[in-house]
Amino acid sequence: MQDKITSVVSNVHLAGLAPDRDVVDSIKDFLDTGTTRVKIASIISANAPEIVKEAASRLFQEKPELVVAGGNAYTTRRYNMYLRDMDYFLRYCSYAVVAGDISVLDERLLAGLRETFNSLGIPLGPTARSIQLMKDLLKEKLVAAGITNTTLIDESFDYVVRQISDTSV
Repeated sequence: MQDKITSVVSNVHLAGLAPDRDVVDSIKDFLDTGTTRVKIASIISANAPEIVKEAASRLFQEKPELVVAGGNAYTTRRYNMYLRDMDYFLRYCSYAVVAGDISVLDERLLAGLRETFNSLGIPLGPTARSIQLMKDLLKEKLVAAGITNTTLIDESFDYVVRQISDTSV
């Protein structure tokens, strides 16, 4: 897993360049937001079960066909597996927020995920929607905790949604 500094320095090195002002500003921005990133991770950790359950509730209100007989979250076992998967998405997005780099999402979460979900018959559109709902709920929690720069979570959540979406959500 890389962090923003490792990623930026690696890219500059691979290009055979010396760090310019944009590189320095990028690293400075990462360091300046470090405390906020850690607070965000703490809020995610403290509220993960609530965020996951509320996102699931909202998704199933929007798409009740998922929880009726034949739906992908029908039966207690499938519903619990759904919640477990959403917790994974939330946790890995928190890692990317702290690191300031989305590479962990490709390395540890998304590699082969689309194919796996498709082979298991797990619908990707509702999964992407639930990740968007978790992002929205997290932003509400961040604002309530006094964190005004909620854009720090956008990159990781939006990236996962884009990578697994069948359709625009």
